[in-house]
Amino acid sequence: MEPACQRSLSPVDRENIRVDSIVPILNAGLAQVLLPKHAIQVVRNSILEREIAMKKNRSVFGGANNRRSFLKNGMVAAGAATMGAALLPGTSTAFGRRDDDDAPITKGDIAILTFLSALEQVEADLWIQYAELGGATNQGNSPIDLELNGQKITTGLAPAYITGLLVLDGDMPQYIADNTDDEISHHRFLNNYLASKGAKAIDLSHFATLPPSQVTGVPQKGRLTNLKQLTVDTTWWTRYRSATTNPDLGGTFENAVPDLAKGQHPAIPLSDGDLVLDGSGNISNHLQAIANTAGFHFAFIEQGGSSLYPALAQRVTNLEVLRILLSIGGSEIMHFQTWHDKAGNATNITDGDLTFPNLNAAVDPNNGASGPNVADMFQTNLIMPEPTVFLNPKLGPVSIIRPTSTQQGGAVASVVSFAEDGLFLDPVTKKNTGIVDVLMRLAEEADEARREI
Repeated sequence: MEPACQRSLSPVDRENIRVDSIVPILNAGLAQVLLPKHAIQVVRNSILEREIAMKKNRSVFGGANNRRSFLKNGMVAAGAATMGAALLPGTSTAFGRRDDDDAPITKGDIAILTFLSALEQVEADLWIQYAELGGATNQGNSPIDLELNGQKITTGLAPAYITGLLVLDGDMPQYIADNTDDEISHHRFLNNYLASKGAKAIDLSHFATLPPSQVTGVPQKGRLTNLKQLTVDTTWWTRYRSATTNPDLGGTFENAVPDLAKGQHPAIPLSDGDLVLDGSGNISNHLQAIANTAGFHFAFIEQGGSSLYPALAQRVTNLEVLRILLSIGGSEIMHFQTWHDKAGNATNITDGDLTFPNLNAAVDPNNGASGPNVADMFQTNLIMPEPTVFLNPKLGPVSIIRPTSTQQGGAVASVVSFAEDGLFLDPVTKKNTGIVDVLMRLAEEADEARREI
């Protein structure tokens, strides 16, 4: 007959006992009826060895706090592999874990990684198009080494377009090449990681049907994204300057360039005809408007990633997966900060129904209002995130990335924003390609993930 306390645990209960229950079991004297004697001794020996090691390093964290940290974390991890067979019979999640992460990679974690890899493939596609036309062709002694699947990417095919980009910053071509390289690496790494965990890598290349620029030299192969008919949301500009509103708390924001948010505008030259210089060797007003549009579009794309990664990080279970999201997400924030700064250098010009306003005139381009409060919302050098309300207004303002909620910055919200941007618009059918349906399905699965510890 089984002891009473062991009989109280059904097979399902035993499957679900967490490793952090080891310490209470030992302390309560219940180990004798739940665990083999040799397992108990192994755990106790491991705990003692870890405590001795922690004492030797006490100067790193401080005495009392160090011990509390050890009791909370060190004892839980001690002997986890040995205890696995006794506590979790019939399961595999206790094996092959790292000492610093007792949570397995969940179905939700895989869904999040799969969606992020898919979206990174989309971003890599659009950045490759920007690099082909406006990327650097050399960077001093360090050569440009952009590649996709082992194939070299030719850059800088539209020198006149680069002239327009250089108005925004002298290093724009280099930054474009670097951002392209980063997005390619994100997609490649995420796919490799998924495969290493026995999950299926994602490949959306069968949706690459959209025509690229017709500029001479551009590879005439289908693309995932359309950069020729964009409707660019520039509310990120005022969102990061507001001291009183947060999108996660219902805040709404004005566009910095209202005309970009209506109509359809090219962010790349459509053909060699857009690259013709005037008699003095200057680029056209139209080509400068294309370069300005690209500058604001760069920031729009990267601010999305700045919010997406922290929004999804709150839903992962496994610590290694969390580390991946925090690490890649940080690079997206760096991208956004760079492009936010450069967009502010866009020249005050008008090209047909598209005007780039003087954002330093202390005049609201949306309604003509003026004054210091307006200047705070549009001045071009105010690129650091203004402290604003977060979680609860009673806590006071704080400088943060925003949004970071699933509703405003999650996976579905990201796909919707890309679709509304016109990225997937087929110029022939005037409808989005089938990639949107696939991305939405992946996004819904990612947003449905829940942290399980």
